[in-house]
Amino acid sequence: MRIVTRPDFDGIVCATLIYESENINESILWLEPSKIHNGASEIKQGDIMANLPYDKRCSKWFDHHISNQINTKFNGAFKIAPSAAQVVYEYYKTKKKLKKDFNELVKETNIIDAANLTKDMVLYPEKYPYILLSMTIKNRDKQDPPYWNKLVSFLRKKNISRIMNDFEIKKRCETVIKENKAFIDILKKNTIIYGNISVTDLRNIKNKISGNRFLTYLIFPESIASIKIRHDYKNQNIILLSIGSNIFNKCLKVNIGKLLSKYGGGGHAGAGGCSINAETADKKLNEIIKIMNQEL
Repeated sequence: MRIVTRPDFDGIVCATLIYESENINESILWLEPSKIHNGASEIKQGDIMANLPYDKRCSKWFDHHISNQINTKFNGAFKIAPSAAQVVYEYYKTKKKLKKDFNELVKETNIIDAANLTKDMVLYPEKYPYILLSMTIKNRDKQDPPYWNKLVSFLRKKNISRIMNDFEIKKRCETVIKENKAFIDILKKNTIIYGNISVTDLRNIKNKISGNRFLTYLIFPESIASIKIRHDYKNQNIILLSIGSNIFNKCLKVNIGKLLSKYGGGGHAGAGGCSINAETADKKLNEIIKIMNQEL
């Protein structure tokens, strides 16, 4: 039996809860949603999928993204909820398979995944350990998957204070704080406002860039949504679009997840992403901006 999930904080917490509830005897398969959408995944019977689009080959599936909702019967649970971890937690608590109390962990995951953040949380994540920890999760190179697995193990066994005292985690947290400070300048230099949408184009920046995406809404408070454009680190022919509604200026009427499902992506009502071919990126980007600005 194997866990198949996404390498973000919600996916890591899902894996933590499933490990505590099932007899898992294989390593976690970490996948981005695009691998499911384009059929490039090796899903098999016995797999328990979470925080990803449905694949009929799996034995159990858990999710909460509106763009992934299905009408066919399946084992597991789907619910529009603040996080996929919430869906997993409710399922296994009802089955009485969880012996430990993960209320705090799931509550914090809900805040993070639903972007139910205050301005203080965005500006000073170092004051909020779960938020800062979630920002250490990257998908850049070969060093990352062992780190994701480490976090799953730690979240099963340790409280947040002990986790944050780990040497590697401390170093990653320090890097996140530095990156966030540098990201403010990057946003100011590479963002243009189109109507009411802020568009940050990072395609011409060669170095791998990371930073708190919610800072955009404090720098450009007049925007009702943001679009971040960058190359896929592993394939320069692919452009990644990350779109979110302004969590402090909630005027966007477009369901982002449903909109991006038309472009091979998906997500929540208020946030989502998709991968598009570099040759058609500008055309599709303009289409998306036009749709988002029209629905005001």
